[in-house]
Amino acid sequence: MSEREIVCADLNRAIDDLRREGFRLDVIYPADDPQAAVLSRGEETVQVATPDAPPLSAGLPEFAPEFVLTRAGETPGRGRAGMLYRDLIPSRLGGRYIASHISIPGGGQVADWVHYHRVALQMIFVRRGWVRVLYQDQGEPFVMNEGDLVLQPPGIRHRVLESSPGLEVVEISAPALHETLADHEMTLPNGENPERGFGGQRFLRHISAETPWIPLRGAEAQETRIVDATHGLACVRVIRPADDPEIRFSKHDGELVFGFVLDGTAALDGREVAPADAFVIPPGEPWRLAAVSPEFRLLHVTTARLDDAA
Repeated sequence: MSEREIVCADLNRAIDDLRREGFRLDVIYPADDPQAAVLSRGEETVQVATPDAPPLSAGLPEFAPEFVLTRAGETPGRGRAGMLYRDLIPSRLGGRYIASHISIPGGGQVADWVHYHRVALQMIFVRRGWVRVLYQDQGEPFVMNEGDLVLQPPGIRHRVLESSPGLEVVEISAPALHETLADHEMTLPNGENPERGFGGQRFLRHISAETPWIPLRGAEAQETRIVDATHGLACVRVIRPADDPEIRFSKHDGELVFGFVLDGTAALDGREVAPADAFVIPPGEPWRLAAVSPEFRLLHVTTARLDDAA
């Protein structure tokens, strides 16, 4: 097998040139701002990267907690498969987590392929619109609508097929820097085996329209059952106000405490937050939302200590 390396200023142009020569894309990263890729043609392999391509870590980077508040309105960058990515945790908490607000303004067919990721945790939540997707061992394609969520366990093969105009999703992954690896041999759909495990987790599809609202700290929540699917690694819920315009949260003993404002407004410990704002609270710190508007909706994600779960 022959291998060569190419350093280029424009990764997309280099990939397009190699594809015209008959190469196929095997690996690309990072998804939100591709800087490196691997392509192959028979026994030939080419590694392509920009001069600033970040190196992949052999394991999970050390968690670096901090308070983060990211406002809506920042211009997104073009990422993998033509999708637009807005970074919700610029510091990546030491490289441990990435959270992205992803959009497909025009909708239609998505230039995606069957692929997978080597991750400790990954989930996707639909904020606006709908998207049709395929997952390994989960049967025929299905549509995720507003409020729906999937847990993508490590290594599961999947593909995005098409979306509505104006699709918006929130994706959270650990570690922040990870590869998108093509599986050229698998064809989806490939049948059904819904109880199959992947890396100690199970695929989960949460359907908002079928999930009741239950009381939570004076507010109401839709739970997603990710706690069970990850064996306690993560908890994800959507929260809305009930009778009290204040929602209090006790300190969290794990790692990530992440919030994304889906709708409405509130005061986060005195700071106003509005639609599409995101924040991270350091573990061990209680926090509260006050002056919560009636239409307020919050995507709330917490994780355990990933090192303890490994």
